[in-house]
Amino acid sequence: MFDHVKFGVRDYAASKAFYLQALEPLGVTIGGEGVPSYGIEICGSNDASLCLFETGERTAPLHIAFVARTRAQVDAFHRAALAAGGTDNGPPGLRPKYHANYYAAFVIDPDGHNIEAVCHAPG
Repeated sequence: MFDHVKFGVRDYAASKAFYLQALEPLGVTIGGEGVPSYGIEICGSNDASLCLFETGERTAPLHIAFVARTRAQVDAFHRAALAAGGTDNGPPGLRPKYHANYYAAFVIDPDGHNIEAVCHAPG
């Protein structure tokens, strides 16, 4: 559905470092980068991208879920996001209230956004 999503962050350097480290287990790369007011495009294995730019304004909290191909990637995302300075908002595990194979982990980023990695594959 999306080509890209772009949102502002208060501390560009901290958020850039957080997202690159937290999403590394999911195979992201830098698609392009300009000055902080323009930002960075972070790309995954499909055509969609996440773009961050520096803003002086506080943005409303978002919930962004990233696709993980395996449960091991969800686990690695959670470890990497915590190591990058994120705050735990739900450890890796099954979330059967969504569906039987919904395996996810949640972390709060430096701006208060709820960042999730989710795998829908069985076991």
